[in-house]
Amino acid sequence: MVSQKVKIINPTGLHLRPAGLFCTKALCFECKVTFLYKNAEANAKSVLSVLGACVKEGDEIEIICDGADEVKALEAMVELVESGLDE
Repeated sequence: MVSQKVKIINPTGLHLRPAGLFCTKALCFECKVTFLYKNAEANAKSVLSVLGACVKEGDEIEIICDGADEVKALEAMVELVESGLDE
């Protein structure tokens, strides 16, 4: 299991379009991809779970990857968030 904290920098947070991009990226990997926000765990491979977390600009989440390709998954997820989720 690997994890890293990352700050959400895009203006809309993890709302519909960015949440879709976040989930699409997570689905590219075999490992379990989740994130912690306000002491709650969300499934990064579920749009409803990501939207339900209500993550906004400036919030910090901890991305957690557990499985065969966990290192590659974590790198890709962190890079996506740090790039502003294409916004």
